[in-house]
Amino acid sequence: MKHALALAAGLSLGLTLSNAQAAEPVTIQLKWVAQAQFAGYFVARDKGFYKEAGLDVTIKPGGPDVAPPQVIAGGGADVTVDWMPSALASREKGVPLVNISQTFKKSGLELTCRADTGIKKPADLKGKTLGVWYGGNEYPFLSWMSKLGFKTDGSPGGVKVIKQGFNVDPILQKQADCVSTMTYNEYWQVIDGGYKPSQLVVFKYEDEGVATLEDGLYVLEKNLKDPAFVAKMAKFVKASMKGWEYAKAHPDEAVKIILAADTTGAKTEKDQKRMMGEIAKLLGDADGKLDVKDYERTVATLMSGGSDPVITKKPEGAYSFAVIEAMKK
Repeated sequence: MKHALALAAGLSLGLTLSNAQAAEPVTIQLKWVAQAQFAGYFVARDKGFYKEAGLDVTIKPGGPDVAPPQVIAGGGADVTVDWMPSALASREKGVPLVNISQTFKKSGLELTCRADTGIKKPADLKGKTLGVWYGGNEYPFLSWMSKLGFKTDGSPGGVKVIKQGFNVDPILQKQADCVSTMTYNEYWQVIDGGYKPSQLVVFKYEDEGVATLEDGLYVLEKNLKDPAFVAKMAKFVKASMKGWEYAKAHPDEAVKIILAADTTGAKTEKDQKRMMGEIAKLLGDADGKLDVKDYERTVATLMSGGSDPVITKKPEGAYSFAVIEAMKK
């Protein structure tokens, strides 16, 4: 009997070793630093979902000096998390990114204003100073201002735009009347900075009808011609979705996993728990499939930027369901 057990143990060890040897490497480039915004990927890695799928996944954090489209174009990643405006602008400029899966179904972008400025509705933004992020994140804002008929060059009757860093200092120091915030991150920095919700007026891009698609998964177009790459991405997306489902169901555990992956040391349990709760609202049913109507709305928004549209022509082949279809096999 002992011999049979030893043989069985040896066989299972052999299988484990062969699985480990066969694990396919995947590198994902995140849009920002390790935080609950990317919980699904960290949870999938930590809980062994990638390993079960035969993948060895490396997660590269982003940051203020990291442009995901440049990383993937230079061969530094197989897949990247990016916002669709940035991906489509990159595509038009010659980096052929393709959306293979849409993680966030809703936008978390907002403009948060001090109530003491008298701003109550979008029309009241006229003549005000607004903090805006650049580096690909300004496109939804420019499109919204175009819809309102406000120039953004500081000319009379328009709005004054200041380039906002990745913090909310302009509102805390009263250099701006409003700043850009995400529902899951910077809004809470304003609250932590001493403001009560009643002292703020918040315009959500979703409510204003100018929301564009945010976190999705993008790959280089040429790689989708390789069936082995498509099969590998299908395993990756499926395991990632499993990670997202787990993170939604076990937010406290997901936060512990995120904090262990945080190399900046700046994240706290309190802010990551809050972020996880807000991120869960943006995920929808976490099936990973892009809704073409949302894509078309994003394209229309980006093309309506007045004299300076984000993209000048309708993209061709900017999304693919090849990976989603392969997940069903």
